[in-house]
Amino acid sequence: MRISFLIHNGYGIGGTIRTTFNLSAALAAGGHDVEIVSVFRHREEPALRLDPGVRLRHLVDLRRTSGTYDGDHPLAQWPAVVFPAADARHGLYSALTDERIAAHLAALEADVVIGTRPGLNVHVARQAPRRAVRVAQEHLTLETHSVRLRLVLRRLYPRLDAVITTTESDADAYRRRLRLPGVVVRSVPNSVPDPGITPGALQAKFVVAAGRLAAVKRYEDLIRAFDKVRAERPDWGLRLYGTGDRRASLARLVEKLELGGTVRLMGPVSPMEPEMAKASILAVSSTLESFGMTIVEAMRVGLPVVSTDCPLGPGEIVEHGVDGLLVPPRDIDAMASALLRLINDEEMRKRMGRAALLKGARYDPGRVAEVYIGLFQELLDRRTGAAGRVRGAGRHAGALALGAAYAAKDAAKRAVRRVRPPAKRAT
Repeated sequence: MRISFLIHNGYGIGGTIRTTFNLSAALAAGGHDVEIVSVFRHREEPALRLDPGVRLRHLVDLRRTSGTYDGDHPLAQWPAVVFPAADARHGLYSALTDERIAAHLAALEADVVIGTRPGLNVHVARQAPRRAVRVAQEHLTLETHSVRLRLVLRRLYPRLDAVITTTESDADAYRRRLRLPGVVVRSVPNSVPDPGITPGALQAKFVVAAGRLAAVKRYEDLIRAFDKVRAERPDWGLRLYGTGDRRASLARLVEKLELGGTVRLMGPVSPMEPEMAKASILAVSSTLESFGMTIVEAMRVGLPVVSTDCPLGPGEIVEHGVDGLLVPPRDIDAMASALLRLINDEEMRKRMGRAALLKGARYDPGRVAEVYIGLFQELLDRRTGAAGRVRGAGRHAGALALGAAYAAKDAAKRAVRRVRPPAKRAT
């Protein structure tokens, strides 16, 4: 199968890039012909490791020292028309990107083309050849998009074959809010490869947190919770990894609370898993997570998780009381209480760590790639008539069943969570 991804910038660092690289590598390992087409290129080599079996190429060159620099191109001075103005990245797009993306899609020979953000999905919906299966991946959430953008998606997404979200909650939102007739809407989780690291002993006396230092991560809440942890367990600390516009304010809060010897702002690190393996607990304090890659990365090194039960991802990954603890968002006391439960109970910490390690294996790229291939074949078989669909279902029944199992498990967990008050989970 020939599979082509369309991504904003495959040469940077970010969750969409990471999961696209992981999935593409697994698809290539399965014998498929895979390429990643990056709209922009700003450096010589990709910042993340790309599997040698996957091709990466770009459409617009932003390297000033290259002989093909496009920044001075006349069309680059005019705003994009096809790429929707309601997409937050619109200011980076132009008439030049409109032209280059359209030319790329017109010449596309892939069986499947996958867009990886709303603006690019609009290009795929409008311009990808009908002979190709056209798929939109959602790496954020429908609810975080503006009303203007949702109206654009409602109008154009019916031209697609499928919309893939990372959580079943978001898939439900697409089905209810956009009502896309004839479009398959499925949830398939992001994949995280085995880091090849021996799980830690979970005896180190510190908690780890990692991510963008942005308002939505609510690291101020985590730091304030750790102030309460320190009162009971001054021998434990918090290491916070990442960079972002909240770093200065977080540093001021650490100083104000006199936590300098307890809370450390570590800066960005890649890969993150070796640092996680040194810790004993992962903490997530966000008010919104479209998926929760950090949670799965921690589980892959056997780390139990204390996370807010925020929309949308954590509650579909963490099983409360089994591989971690869920607490209400913005509840500093509940976060501190949950952290202290695991800090003070070594046996519980290790039991949850073992369960987390098993849970993390479910997100292995090979397993997730099987689900994608089953879906792609299902969509391709639609074009060959009923006989083709029967043959395709037989060949890929295992992958389709795995995808259905993900959705059924998530739906069951959400049903349980609706009848269990979140405030009681940390007790």
